[in-house]
Amino acid sequence: MNAEISIFGVFVSSLLASALVAFVLEIVIKQALEAVGFYRFVWHPALFNFAMFVCLLGACVLLSSVRSL
Repeated sequence: MNAEISIFGVFVSSLLASALVAFVLEIVIKQALEAVGFYRFVWHPALFNFAMFVCLLGACVLLSSVRSL
């Protein structure tokens, strides 16, 4: 996970790239869940969204580390 990504000569942490991917996925999933009406059954939507982001970030990091092996 210590790899760095070069974007136009600027080295960016791979964790930052994974966090951006997870953030975009979280926005898409959040909009889909709002359209379905899922948040009526959630006690604390902000806490749920944060937990979903953490799970997506973990999945992105895991998938990026598996791909690099």
